[in-house]
Amino acid sequence: MSAYGSPSAASSASRTNGLAIAGLVCGIVGVFFLSIILGPLAIIFGAVALRQKAARGGGGMAKAAVILGIVDVILFIVLIAVATSSGGFSWYIGG
Repeated sequence: MSAYGSPSAASSASRTNGLAIAGLVCGIVGVFFLSIILGPLAIIFGAVALRQKAARGGGGMAKAAVILGIVDVILFIVLIAVATSSGGFSWYIGG
């Protein structure tokens, strides 16, 4: 049993920057859904986390968030370009 005031395992471990985690999650989810919204968010969160990496951990996650955010935006632009060049998307349901 731990005594009152003694350091716990959670407080002694280094904490990862929350913005780096949020940016990474936005970047990963943005590859599949809402890339135009989540891509820029991943870039912003990752860039802010990179500026804070000296104070907190998560530099690698922040870099990955920025890269995934850029991939999301490029993916959205490519999908829009393909959609406009082929006359747009059409849904055919029925027989």
